[in-house]
Amino acid sequence: MNATTEKGPEANNATASPHLRHSLTALVIVSFAAGLRVWPLQAFESELAWLTFYPAVITAALCAGLYSGLLATVLACLTVTFLWQLFATQPFIENRFDLLEMAIFAITCGFISYLVETVRRTQQALDQAESVSRASIKREQFIKSIIDSMPSMIGYWGSDLRCRYANHAYREWFGKPPEDIIGITFQDLAGEHLFALNEPHIRRALAGEPQRFERILNKANGDVGHIIGHYIPDFEAAGTDNDSTVKGFSILASEVTVFKETEAKLKLAACVFESTLDGVLITDADGVILSVNPAFTEITGYAAEEAVGQNPRMLQSNRHDQVFYASMWKDIKTKGRWNGEIWNRRKDGDLYLERMTISMVRDEDGEPIRYVSVFSDITALWRKDEYIKHLAFHDALTDLPNRTLVTDRINQKLLHYNREQCSLALMFLDLDGFKLVNDQFGHNVGDDLLKEIAKRLLALIRKSDTVARVGGDEFMFIFDNPKGKDEIDYVANRIISSINEPIEILGNVLQIGASVGIAIFPADGHTCVELIKNADTAMYAAKRSGKNNISFFSPENDFTQT
Repeated sequence: MNATTEKGPEANNATASPHLRHSLTALVIVSFAAGLRVWPLQAFESELAWLTFYPAVITAALCAGLYSGLLATVLACLTVTFLWQLFATQPFIENRFDLLEMAIFAITCGFISYLVETVRRTQQALDQAESVSRASIKREQFIKSIIDSMPSMIGYWGSDLRCRYANHAYREWFGKPPEDIIGITFQDLAGEHLFALNEPHIRRALAGEPQRFERILNKANGDVGHIIGHYIPDFEAAGTDNDSTVKGFSILASEVTVFKETEAKLKLAACVFESTLDGVLITDADGVILSVNPAFTEITGYAAEEAVGQNPRMLQSNRHDQVFYASMWKDIKTKGRWNGEIWNRRKDGDLYLERMTISMVRDEDGEPIRYVSVFSDITALWRKDEYIKHLAFHDALTDLPNRTLVTDRINQKLLHYNREQCSLALMFLDLDGFKLVNDQFGHNVGDDLLKEIAKRLLALIRKSDTVARVGGDEFMFIFDNPKGKDEIDYVANRIISSINEPIEILGNVLQIGASVGIAIFPADGHTCVELIKNADTAMYAAKRSGKNNISFFSPENDFTQT
């Protein structure tokens, strides 16, 4: 209500303004004509007086329209009737003939005003029609320029299957300018084969059914292109029975060759993504998982719906420190890629080792938008390698360190002892009576006997000590940083006592002994080779003295026996 009230005065003012302009125009022109008649033209005969007002009325009608012309006519009549005697000595209306002249003047001026208004409105209508026509032509040219510049083929075909319109895209496909295509039949343009393929769609389009289809076409230059075609029926205006007929159809054929090639590449990539044995994980720039492949589920145990939306930290094993991850992300940010081995945790809690490559995907501005992780489970391979390494440094029967590993450990300890000024005792053990057991009971019993001896020796050592099997029935014992010769002698006697205890194997009670030779670092040697040689020498000295003996190496070849 308020809006209507507020707009009311404005509307009234807008309506009153033309009327005021018309009134002022008529008043000014009539006043000017009356002034001319009273002063400069008063010497002329009164019969010519009305000729003064005819131009005034015509001028008012031309300047301000019908309303102003009629108003000028009325003002002229009023002027000569009531105001003339105030300014002229001779009255303007003296008899009935003067009144008849005034009536003729009024009728004639009214007709002239109407005629002028009709001519003016006709001219305005013509100007408006011309303006609309120019705008329509300009709009049609604009639309035509858009259609002609579009890469898709756009055309119109009548019900007689002759072309009515074709844009410039037809030139690329058929090698003909659009003006040569206008009027040609569909069959002549497309050829027999293509026409036969499209004919069912043409029939349905002419029956009023919009059509959409895909087609492979050969271009005029020999290239093959994929298109998506649309046939859109054009209906005539419905008659009295509301039954519309199709007078033609529009064609929109868009080339999608690039999209088809891209689609094929995407399908291939999706096939690889789905079927590869390597796990694939894709995240956004914030590390939120967007997609995983079936191999990811097989390796980690997490289904796609469980992983998507999560962070890859869900797989962390906590076996790597922050320095490891900082180095990883440094490579990703500086080089765009990281590859290496990393421990992760499956859904069931098991740890697994994977060989992983993480690649950064950047946008056009060089900003990261995706991270792609491709990984494979190498836990079994790692275990195999570890087993091979273990076999290389351990005895296959007893699983004790072998000669290679014990030699390496002696060298490592010697480097440490040289810095720390510590000591080391190397004991060389040889079993007494083992050959007899092997010969009498067989190698199976002998192997079980060696395994039992290994267990007893392991039960006697500390974490810093090492026991190794270096031969058939020979063992080495590294006694780390002994407090003195007495402690070494005590440990050696414990070893012999443990070995002397009866052993039951496969129902056979066996009892063997051991001869022990001892070399002490640094008194009996400064290198691993010297210590092993001297401990071996001491062991043979113990054997010469009988079974279950202990012998310390003597540089003067004088062996002290206990």
